[in-house]
Amino acid sequence: MFLTKGFLTFLLYYFGAVSIVTLVLYMIDKIKAMSGAWRVPEKTLLLCSFLGGAVGGYLAMYLAWHKVRKWYFHAVNILGLIWQLGLLGYIAWMVLL
Repeated sequence: MFLTKGFLTFLLYYFGAVSIVTLVLYMIDKIKAMSGAWRVPEKTLLLCSFLGGAVGGYLAMYLAWHKVRKWYFHAVNILGLIWQLGLLGYIAWMVLL
């Protein structure tokens, strides 16, 4: 079965790496927005946040004060946090029992 300590470790590294990439993408988009240059598509930011980078996405939203007025960015990041923390909690529960 895939519910092992190794898989839990992999998920922690995966979510950490995707969160860092997501944070960097939000920051790049903020810099590009201020200079009027090409932007990172919103779909890309939302997808990165939902698929493992919710922590980085939410952190970037408030560090750069970027996309905070758009309700769907809050919704996607919150839903992402819920499923990501839920999955980690479930696997940790199953592994550490």
